[in-house]
Amino acid sequence: MPEANDMDLVREFARRDSEPAFTELVHRHINLVYSVALRYVGNPEDAQDVAQAVFIILAQKAAGLREKTVLTGWLYETTRFTAARLLRTRARRQAREQEAYMQSTLDAAETDGAWRQLAPLLEDAMTRLTEKERTLLALRFYENKTGAEAAAALGIREAAAHKRAARAVEKLRAFFARRGIGISAGVLIGAVSANSVQAAPVGLAKTISVVAITKGAAASASTLTIIKGALKIMAWTKAKTIVLTSAAVIMAVSTATTLVIQHRPSHVPRSSWVFAGYATPEAAFQSATWAVGRGDTQTWLASLTAAMQVEVRRRAGSNDDKIISDDDKRDFAQITGYRIVKREAISKNEVWLEANAEGLNQTTTVIFQRIGGEWKYAGNAKTQPSWK
Repeated sequence: MPEANDMDLVREFARRDSEPAFTELVHRHINLVYSVALRYVGNPEDAQDVAQAVFIILAQKAAGLREKTVLTGWLYETTRFTAARLLRTRARRQAREQEAYMQSTLDAAETDGAWRQLAPLLEDAMTRLTEKERTLLALRFYENKTGAEAAAALGIREAAAHKRAARAVEKLRAFFARRGIGISAGVLIGAVSANSVQAAPVGLAKTISVVAITKGAAASASTLTIIKGALKIMAWTKAKTIVLTSAAVIMAVSTATTLVIQHRPSHVPRSSWVFAGYATPEAAFQSATWAVGRGDTQTWLASLTAAMQVEVRRRAGSNDDKIISDDDKRDFAQITGYRIVKREAISKNEVWLEANAEGLNQTTTVIFQRIGGEWKYAGNAKTQPSWK
């Protein structure tokens, strides 16, 4: 069975519920799935839950996968969606520094130092690429396939694969450079190739295989909740309505000087609002807006800094029903969408957004601060920044 390709194994499992076929798939890809999940959620326990959910989804959808599906890319995308859903359901959990879970194993001092800087931002950087670019880099530098092997999996020429990989790497390099991490493409590739996939915990593959083969029948309630949410996100993506795309706005954060980005204002209609996580100020803005618009008190509080939570609770007194005030509810009932028209990085950990609420015709400058690995709403600016 090891000589069979991924889709042969998928078809074998789909036709005969072949346990050996599915177990082989898990063993082939568990490290990739676990490592991507770990960088998203920040701790091994949640990463294991995400990995289990991803392979259950694979078992459920195996029969419907297309013949030309590149399973590495499919698993990478599914892991992203599943991890995003887990963060949504556990939004109140304190963000942990991802660096604590990223240990470099390289001997070269330059590459070692680069990886320590890259690791906390790598998956955020990968979201800025296209799905095809992510799949290619996952094949080349996460699973260390040769250019020829990656090209064959994608059904493209090797020269095209090299060009596409080079463009994607340059996008990543530029992303990191805007955040004060100046490295060459060679060092970036070396650091990612050597460190991006860590061994999953001993026994995790076996545990996942046993549960996933049942297509979730033996999974815990929390895992089933993650699966349900991830499948919903995947459906939104297929329909091209997922709002995570609008949250993936390329931003530049200067570590020493204030940097202003003049956005080409893009309309984000109310009908497309969903929870988008807290990976960027724009995503955090959307998550907070979505929460208030729905009257979701818990998610609204989770979108705030600790100081803002104290202030909001103080204003509400002992009445949790007033945490989202009646005035806010009335205002949000009139909003038809919003535009983020300007963005200013005050510092590495603070960004101001100028947002226009359509329907109210009201423009407000809101402050977001990075707490741990997430951006949280810290209040409205009392004075307008000096937009460049």
